[in-house]
Amino acid sequence: MVLKVDWEAVLQHIASVVLQLVLLTIVLLLINWIGKKIIRRLFKTGLRKYKRGISPKKLDTIYTLVLNIFKYVLMFFWIYAILSAIGIPVGTLIAGAGIFSLAIGLGAQGFVSDMVNGFFILLEQQISVGDTIQVNSVEGQVTYVGIRTTQIQSVDGTLNYIPNRNITIVSNKSRNNMQALMEIPVSSDAPFEEITKIINNINQNLDLVKLQITKKPYIVGFSNQPDGTLVIQVATYTKPGAQFHVKNVLLEKYLSEIKASGINLPK
Repeated sequence: MVLKVDWEAVLQHIASVVLQLVLLTIVLLLINWIGKKIIRRLFKTGLRKYKRGISPKKLDTIYTLVLNIFKYVLMFFWIYAILSAIGIPVGTLIAGAGIFSLAIGLGAQGFVSDMVNGFFILLEQQISVGDTIQVNSVEGQVTYVGIRTTQIQSVDGTLNYIPNRNITIVSNKSRNNMQALMEIPVSSDAPFEEITKIINNINQNLDLVKLQITKKPYIVGFSNQPDGTLVIQVATYTKPGAQFHVKNVLLEKYLSEIKASGINLPK
């Protein structure tokens, strides 16, 4: 017995499925384009005009999160529609406890953990886009906070993708004033009173606003380095991110003025 295949019906079915998929993709791409424009306008113009107590960094963080959720929702409906169009009973598969448990066991646990941890990170406002943070051995500026990963750009430009479930201890360096500690090497027979006077004179004539210094520099005292070098420590506090520049500027001023006064400093 020869099995006859109605190729015309098969081709018509394939053409119908392909047409449905093309139309579905076009509709979802249109929804994606319109949705992103609405979200962008809402956050970039609407909420920025009427924000109350919401920092720009927090607003940017919420904006990237909403975009991320919108993308995942569209992707879910697209995959669901594709499987339904080609005849796969998606609802039955999802309802099957065995397949659902298998999905959980194969990787959904990590995804759910990422989402839960990411949710609490945002809820507790631990980090925001633009903050300088340190997570484990990674330090840099937060460029993206999503429901699954957080992106941190290091000083050298490296972009680090960190799953939210791996973010356990966060050191946020953009929330409080930061300390800049200058250490001036001196010898044991150096004229300490004269050096102290030079440092205080420089501190009195600093433009605190321009340097973003929040607390005037002060002499902490003496300290010994691991190699035995004696140093005078001078500390100050700055706005987040300005501590490195302030440290370089002040240390250069102190060393230059001390050397100009004829005082020899150890190398």
